[in-house]
Amino acid sequence: MATYFISQGHDEIPRWRVAFSDARLISAREINARTARGDCVWVTVDTQGWPPLVADLCRRGAAVGVMSYSPSATEAFQALESGARGYVHALSPPELLRQAQLVIMNQGIWVPPELMARVVGGTYRALGGQVKAQPQAEEFQALTERERAVALAVLEGLSNKEVARTLGITERTVKAHLGAVFHKLGVRDRMQLVLRLAGLSHSLVDAGQA
Repeated sequence: MATYFISQGHDEIPRWRVAFSDARLISAREINARTARGDCVWVTVDTQGWPPLVADLCRRGAAVGVMSYSPSATEAFQALESGARGYVHALSPPELLRQAQLVIMNQGIWVPPELMARVVGGTYRALGGQVKAQPQAEEFQALTERERAVALAVLEGLSNKEVARTLGITERTVKAHLGAVFHKLGVRDRMQLVLRLAGLSHSLVDAGQA
């Protein structure tokens, strides 16, 4: 397995080399000839036409992560829609980059915790899960009324603070209810909750917070 970085307009960032000493910085033109199935490729969003490039790399079997110098939920969702399994700040500490790569190489999804709530909301709507997430649905039978309300609010993309304000409870109570939801439905975090309620198989997702 090899690790590659594709960046346009920026030189190699020193912390990339610290994170992955054997990684290579190459151009988008070179990548087709060098990558093999199972390689990890990081693409920065300053690369022209990065979404189709990401999609093509994914089709060829690479594990792809997207790096941004100004992360946003919209861009994160675009990266995941293109097939990327990771989305990180380009200036993340080396240890975080290594952790993100470990997740995506194991078929997981990595998104910065501060963006997770928004990305979850966009993913859930894109999967058409709003009809599925009704109180009478099988997945909700084990939940209390308040746990259902918290779960639905989270699926709409609200942060814990926004859920607390909407439901008139404390943020600590939101975390407690959300923890109970995760436990009862057998999921680890917000993104797995989306996949569970959309009727999809669980994925190893490592990001976000209860």
